[in-house]
Formats: sequence, C-alpha cells, structure tokens
Amino acid sequence: MVGRPGPRAAPERSAGPALAARRPRPSADPVFQLRQEPYQHGCDQPAACAESRHRDRCGSGCTAHARHCPQRRGGEWGFHEPKGGKTRTLVLPAPLADQLVRHRAAPQAARAVGPLWHDLDLVFTQPDGRHLGPEQDWRAWKDLLKVAGVRDARLHDARHTAATLLLEQGVDIRVVQEILGHSTLAMTKRYTHVTDTLARQAAERMGRALWD
Repeated sequence: MVGRPGPRAAPERSAGPALAARRPRPSADPVFQLRQEPYQHGCDQPAACAESRHRDRCGSGCTAHARHCPQRRGGEWGFHEPKGGKTRTLVLPAPLADQLVRHRAAPQAARAVGPLWHDLDLVFTQPDGRHLGPEQDWRAWKDLLKVAGVRDARLHDARHTAATLLLEQGVDIRVVQEILGHSTLAMTKRYTHVTDTLARQAAERMGRALWD
C-alpha cells in the first residue's frame, strides 16, 4: 500500500505486481495502492498469438497470455484506490520503524541526479526513485535467505513464519488476523499451525491447573 495525495502515473515497468511502501503520514491522508493494469492483446487473433503459451487448463479459444503479445496494450503502472476503498494501519515494532525511517532517508542524496530522479515518495526504490519490480524483490529475498543460512522458501512463506512467531509470543489469534489483514478468522487459521512450543506450553498450563 502507498499513501499519496492523489492518483498519479508511475513509470512503466515489466509485468507483475510491485511491492512499495510510503513513509508514515497522518491517518487523514488518502492511501493509494501501486499496481499494474492488465495487459490486453493488440492483435486480431489472440488465441493464435499465444498458442505456445496455452496449457491444458486454458480450454479451446483461450485469449489469455496477453503479456506475451508483440502488440500488447496496457500494463501501465499507477496509483489506485484500494479495492473496496478500505485501508489498514500497520503497527510496527519500534526498531523496525526506525530502520524504515533511516532507509527512507538514504536515497535523498540521489536527488542530485536531477531530472533522472522519479519523485514518487516511496520507501523502497531503485537508485533513480522508481518503484521496485517483482523480480528485484524476489532476488533480494533469495539473497537474504542465503545470508541468513536458512532453507529456501517463498516470500509468501514469511507470512506463515510471522503468524507462528506472533502466536508463540502469546498474541491472540484475532490480533494476528488483523495484522495479516484477513477478513475472517478462518483465513488466518490456514496460515498458522500449532507449533511444538505452543503445544508444550498448553501441556504445562494444564499440569499447573490440575496438579499444582
């Protein structure tokens, strides 16, 4: 999610969603989401154009795979209101918030590049101020896993880890639901599992309740 004073076009980049974050602003400040518009076929025969991309699940006359069309249209990046007009406020640990503030301040020196700087007021950017693409985010995540010496995992798996750590710290599952942004508790339960730590703590509490 990104907060901006109003919708604004962003530099066009490769296909795929992007992750971006804005510096903290007052709650009254409108919040917008940076996302890419879908691609559309610009040719006369979409099904034939993407023939090599079809799979069994596509079905007869499939007109998908527009991003691979040589005459494709769309795909522009821009700021849009979130679906349903709903926004969420994330409460961050103080050390993380401080790191984000420092990270946000670091690229300011890059404004010296003058007209090459894209002033989109983002926290995570390329050296010229443009937003990060999904491939850059993916590479950074993989590099981080290697440096940390942990097993390979998807970036989305970090949500499972976050939910598990929160539960192990005794955070109520409904609070975890709010942090993950789930509309129902059932969705949150799919992202979590009872860890050995939680099971051991439950057994210890039962022991104290029945025998102490």
